Amino acid sequence: MTIFHRICKFTRFGRILSFSLGTALLFSSCSGLKTTPVEEPEGPVSVFTGKPGGIKLSDFNTEEYKSDGGLPVNALLWRAALDIASFVPLDDVDTFGGSIVTEWHQPNDTPNQRLKLTMFVVGRELRSDAITVRAYIQNRLGTEWVDAGRDESLGRKLEDLVLTRARELRAAATAETVN
Repeated sequence: MTIFHRICKFTRFGRILSFSLGTALLFSSCSGLKTTPVEEPEGPVSVFTGKPGGIKLSDFNTEEYKSDGGLPVNALLWRAALDIASFVPLDDVDTFGGSIVTEWHQPNDTPNQRLKLTMFVVGRELRSDAITVRAYIQNRLGTEWVDAGRDESLGRKLEDLVLTRARELRAAATAETVN
């Protein structure tokens, strides 16, 4: 046998041996992995975000979730809240959840302070506890904005404005039906 044949035999043998050892190492390294089953979220999952919450599309037309076809919150309060928040650009509006979130707004008279509002219409009746307004304030420190917390008095004033506007809308609607 020539040297060439010996090298070819060794090379074939070397390839088979290295392939066998590599495969054995690959499979043995996987044996130490601990796998856990994927946890399914409880309840329905949002089609848009993939997060738990909301109702299933199959349950949407059942008796439990049927409404009278209107808003799930008081329409007058909802409209009034949108009217009052209209001086600030809106960021997120959820009609069915009854929430309005604005973007940060910097009034012209206070250049070192900005405001963000969240409004929650939580009831179907025109009552003072059916609206909650939170006013968040940030102050400018150099080139950065620093949270200053919530302004409770401004939140209450805006709640009163929303209630007043809702009463005006109700009075206007009543006057239209009488005439």
